[in-house]
Amino acid sequence: MSDPAPNAPQRDSGAYRLPAADRDFLLGDSMRGVRFLLEFTKADEVLRAWNIRSTIVVFGSARVAEDGPPDHARWYAEARRFAALASREGGALDQDGAPRENVIATGGGPGTMAAANRGAFDAGAPSIGFNISLPLEQEPNAWSTPELTFRFHYFAMRKMHLAMRANALVAFPGGFGTLDELFEILTLRQTGKMRTVPVILVDKPFWTDLIRFDLLVAHGLVSESDLDLIQFASDGEDAWRRLAGSLVAPRPDSRRNAPGRASVAAES
Repeated sequence: MSDPAPNAPQRDSGAYRLPAADRDFLLGDSMRGVRFLLEFTKADEVLRAWNIRSTIVVFGSARVAEDGPPDHARWYAEARRFAALASREGGALDQDGAPRENVIATGGGPGTMAAANRGAFDAGAPSIGFNISLPLEQEPNAWSTPELTFRFHYFAMRKMHLAMRANALVAFPGGFGTLDELFEILTLRQTGKMRTVPVILVDKPFWTDLIRFDLLVAHGLVSESDLDLIQFASDGEDAWRRLAGSLVAPRPDSRRNAPGRASVAAES
């Protein structure tokens, strides 16, 4: 057996590794900004390649199931129905090279997210899953388009991708995560950090029981006009009917934006 090369310690040292191949370096604190850039750029590049110019973001609980309690099963079915309608009629299907519009985008996980991705699948349209790495690993659902199934480490970058192409937000009943995403979009809209997009809350009795929007106005914590940011829908078909007229019409910036270009300035 030959003796190791005299420069083996030098060749094996971390300092000698190419930076792009040095996992310890790339995952260090100093490279956090670079990791942010990578998470933004990878998804952005893929979405451009798929000619996706705008999305409809669907939020809702990961805990509902098709065969769950009656309310859960109903919410699952309505999310699936909404996504199928939006995908068939909103411009997500291949249109001879024209940019895809109003493609369903979810957080990629189970429950309502799976229902919405499944509805797009039913319609033969692509859909996006913006998954997030969690301590108890989130698994992507089986219905998002595999090539459009992403995974993020940073919630902030995932939220940016959810917001920046959104033509609308449709929120079904959900827990902390759904509320977090809902109020993120409402805050961006209220502060002018995002262009005008409809926010539809499906199942008005649930939402008005959960959140006393009128109480916020009564105490002077939001303006009466801020409530105009929200619309309520009874079910998935009603939600699509409220959106269809404005979303299916040709968009005023359709000639200015290159295919895949972000149409929303969210925290840009």
